[in-house]
Amino acid sequence: MLWILLAIVALIVVATFVLFRVHDLSQFDDDDWAIREVAPNPAHDEVMERIKDMGRASKGLKGKARLMALRNHLDSLGEGVEIESDIRHCDYPKGEWVIAPGADTRRRVLYIHGGAWAAGSPRSHRAITDRFSHVANAAVFALDYRLMPEHRFMDGIRDCRQAYTWLLNHGPEGEEKAKFMVVAGDSAGGSHVLSLLAWIRDNGVRQADAAIALSPSTDLTLTAPSNRDNIRTDALLGPVFGGLSKIPLPILWWGTLAAFRISPTNPVASPLRGHLNDLPPTLIHASTTEMLLHNATRYAAKARSEGSPVEVHTWQNMVHVWHIFSPLLPEAEQAFDDIGEFLARVESGQTEAKTA
Repeated sequence: MLWILLAIVALIVVATFVLFRVHDLSQFDDDDWAIREVAPNPAHDEVMERIKDMGRASKGLKGKARLMALRNHLDSLGEGVEIESDIRHCDYPKGEWVIAPGADTRRRVLYIHGGAWAAGSPRSHRAITDRFSHVANAAVFALDYRLMPEHRFMDGIRDCRQAYTWLLNHGPEGEEKAKFMVVAGDSAGGSHVLSLLAWIRDNGVRQADAAIALSPSTDLTLTAPSNRDNIRTDALLGPVFGGLSKIPLPILWWGTLAAFRISPTNPVASPLRGHLNDLPPTLIHASTTEMLLHNATRYAAKARSEGSPVEVHTWQNMVHVWHIFSPLLPEAEQAFDDIGEFLARVESGQTEAKTA
């Protein structure tokens, strides 16, 4: 019996090595980036209370009930936001247009929301999409892509690809070619953004003029240092995902394969692990205290090494995707100003592959 057990263990070890070829990317752990310091502000305490409310909303619940509570709470974040934009529902592709007063509808932003691929919606992220429409002077299409676990991970990927190609030729007023295209998203949606850019490049589709990823997930292998080092300082992701640090990485990789039906080393799910050449000007935001910090900085460093104009801008001690707390947080407003400045530089041809 012992030799059978040892044979099984050996087989699993070999299968793990063959299936998950996790290359060491620590050469891209360069901490030489500017950090925007943050002054204490009463708004930060209010944000922390809102995050605690999210935990309370699902406390004691399990399974589907817990997921539905989380989804409902995220949607409630968008319901209390005062916005100036016109909201128009769209059935195909599924989502909503968010159009600031006077926005040029030939300028378009495809926005892909976050929520760990299992939560979030256009409604939950209206604070972000409203501000995007203003700073980009564009019509924003917030995609309502299919979520896990009701759907497969790749269903959401296909929804993003379909929406992008549709937006190239359709605006809120009907069929009309886009003159300026931006792809943007946060967290899990930021991963979809970066994956989409590579797909566009590889399939001969008109590339986006610019891309913006807010606190993106870029690597599901969870090998970046901040995935573990920043558990205690990440008020949002730490309590939810911090426990994963106690599980050996190979087991997590097999779990990801089972849940996502795609290897965590596949660039579709982990954009960092793909080819990052010939990408459009891309801006990434991250916080120094979030678990996904090195997901952002590694991606930017690797992309620059391959010649793509990717910038990473970091803020000190901010919560994961603090942009969603606009206009409450001054730093959220600063982040949107930064996005506006980036887009202006893109249009003037002044972007370059650097860290700022």
